Amino acid sequence: MTGPAVRSIRRIILATACGGLLAVLAACATAPATAPVAAPPSGTGPSPAPVFSSLVASRSASVVDISTLRIGRDQNPEDIELEIAPERDFADRLAWPLPASVRISQIRDLASGVIISSDGLILTSAHVVVNIDEAQVRLDDGRHFTARVVGADKRTDVGLLKIDATGLSAAVIGDSSRLAPGDWVAAISAPFGFHGSVTAGVVSAVDRLVGGAGDVPFIQTDVAINPGSSGSPLFDSRGEVVGMNSMIYSGSGGYMGLSFAVPINLAMRIATQLRARGSVRRAHLGAEFQEMTPELAQSFALPAAAGALVVRVEADSPAHAAGLVQGDIVTAFDGLAVSRLTALLRQIEDRVPGDRSRMEVWRHGAQRTVWITPSEQPVARTSLLPAAAPEWNDGLGLSLGEVSAAQKAQLRIDSGLLVRDATGLARSEGIRAGDFIVALNDMRLDRIDQFRQALSHMPVGRPIALLVLRDGRLAYVAVRMPEQRAAAAIPFLRTPISTRTQ
Repeated sequence: MTGPAVRSIRRIILATACGGLLAVLAACATAPATAPVAAPPSGTGPSPAPVFSSLVASRSASVVDISTLRIGRDQNPEDIELEIAPERDFADRLAWPLPASVRISQIRDLASGVIISSDGLILTSAHVVVNIDEAQVRLDDGRHFTARVVGADKRTDVGLLKIDATGLSAAVIGDSSRLAPGDWVAAISAPFGFHGSVTAGVVSAVDRLVGGAGDVPFIQTDVAINPGSSGSPLFDSRGEVVGMNSMIYSGSGGYMGLSFAVPINLAMRIATQLRARGSVRRAHLGAEFQEMTPELAQSFALPAAAGALVVRVEADSPAHAAGLVQGDIVTAFDGLAVSRLTALLRQIEDRVPGDRSRMEVWRHGAQRTVWITPSEQPVARTSLLPAAAPEWNDGLGLSLGEVSAAQKAQLRIDSGLLVRDATGLARSEGIRAGDFIVALNDMRLDRIDQFRQALSHMPVGRPIALLVLRDGRLAYVAVRMPEQRAAAAIPFLRTPISTRTQ
C-alpha cells in the first residue's frame, strides 16, 4: 500500500497499520479548536470565530461513519526486497506467489462520508472504497446499512457509495470557488472511530497542488485531521459543504497542522459522472504543465508571470498532433485567460473529449494559436465491492462468502464459509463478521449452496449447531431456527474471495 520509505510526500490507504509522509487520511479530530480572541470594538481587527454549535446540531445527521473490510494475504517483509518492491495496494498481492510465511489477513478500515441525496448516495474518498470486500455505513441515528460501491475515481480521490434508505438528511452543498484564505471552516467525522467529532480552523490556501497527489487543486486548512475520517465533509461558516477531507501532510501518520480537502465543486462533478456511468470521462491532451514564476517569465521573455509552461508532450498524443511543443506557454484556453496552472487544469477538466479547443500559446517571444482536439483518457481499472449474487433469506442473519482453496490452506482448514456480516439471531449468539462457519452440525461446509440446502431441511424453532472458527480456535455455537422464514432476503456472495487485481 505504500511506496519506498524515502519520499517527501506520499499518500497512504487508511488501514490500522498505515503510516507515511503524505497520509491519505481524512478528517476531523476529536476536540474542537480553540477560538481566537474576540475582535476589538473598533471593528478594524479580525472577525471573531463563528459559533459552530448550531452548525453541528443541524448538519451532523448528514455525516456517516464507514467501516470497510479487505481480505487478502500478508507478505512477510523478509520475503521481498523493499528497495525494489513495486508499489501495490493490498489486494494486488493476492496475485503473487504464495511463500510459506503468507497468512490470511482481514483488514478493517474506518472512514467517514457525507450524504448528498436523501435516497442514500454517500460521498467519500476513493481510497476508502477501492479494493474492498465489504462496506458498512452507520448513520448519526445509529442505524447500520451495507453499502454498495457506485464508483471511485482515484485521480481526484472521490468515491460514491449507495445504501438502501430513503428520507435521509442530505447535506447542503456550497460553492468552493468562493473560499479564500482566512475563511473559517469546520469538519465533522469519526477519527479513530470516535463518532461525531468536530474540529474547526481556517482555510490556509486554495488551489494547492501537492506533489505526488496529481493535479487536484486542494483546499489547504489547519482543521485537525486524523485517521478514521477519510471522506468527511468540510463545512463553511454557513453550514454548507465546501470540501471533502482527503489527506494530511505528516511525518508521524497523525495531524501536524496541514490538511487537504478536495473542493466540493470538483467532487460533485466527479460524483455526478460516477452515478451516471460508474466512471469518469476525461479529456486527454497528452501534455504536462508547470506553474509560471517571475523568473521563468523573464527567461521566456513573457510580459507577465501568468500561464502554464509546457514541460512534456507525449508522442502521438492530441497535444503532439496539434503542434504543441516543450517550452510553449499556454496563456488562454478557449478564450479564457490562464492566470495560473490550476486555471488551465480546471478548464481541461471541463472539456468533453472530441470537442475542438483553441489554445493561445507564447512561443519564441510571440503569441500564436494552436487548435487541439482532446481524446478520451483511458479509464483505469479499479476493484470495487463485488456485486451481490441472487439473494436468499436464511432467517439467521448471516451474510457469507466462499473461501478459496489457497486461503483454506493458509488457515489450515479443509472447509468453511466466511462470515461477511452477522445480524439478528446469529449476532445475538456472538457470531460476528470475520468468523468462519466450518460446519453445520456434523456437515462440513464448502459452498453456500450446501449451507442453503441444509438449512432448508432444518425444522423451524429448533436450534442448530454452527462450528465457528475465530483466531484459530474452534467452537460450536447454537442458533435457534426462526419460527417462520422471513420474506426479506439476506445476500449470499457466491464469488470466492480470492485473487483480485486492480
